[in-house]
Amino acid sequence: MDREWSDSQPIYRQLRDRVIAMILDGVLKEEDPLPSVRTVAADYRVNPLTVLKAYQELVDEELVEKKRGLGMFVRRGARQRLLQGERQKFLAEHWPRVSAHIERLGLDLKELPHPAATRRAKSGKENP
Repeated sequence: MDREWSDSQPIYRQLRDRVIAMILDGVLKEEDPLPSVRTVAADYRVNPLTVLKAYQELVDEELVEKKRGLGMFVRRGARQRLLQGERQKFLAEHWPRVSAHIERLGLDLKELPHPAATRRAKSGKENP
C-alpha cells in the first residue's frame, strides 16, 4: 500500500479504498487475512482507531468478516461483488465521457488499440 495520504478525503476512507484495490488486483484473495490493525497503524503511522474504522466499513459492506480471535478476512465473493460494482460505476460514470471523447475526436472503433495489445506494450513484451 502507498504510504502517502491525500487531503481530499479522510485517511480511514483512503485505507478502505486501498484494501478494496488490493482485493480487485488479486493481492488479497478470498479468505486471506487482512494485516492486523496494529501492524497497519504502525507501518503507516496512523491511529489504530483509524485503521479499525476503515476495516469496520469493509465489514459493514460485507467485503470482510471478523473471525473472533483470528482477525479480519476477505469474504468469499468479495472480489466478484466489487468487480460488478466497479463495472456498473464505469459504465454509468466514466464510459459516457470516454465515448463522447472518442466521438469528438472522430475515432473509429477499429482504430482503437485492443486492451491486450495495450497491456503488452506497457509490459514491454512484443506483439506475436
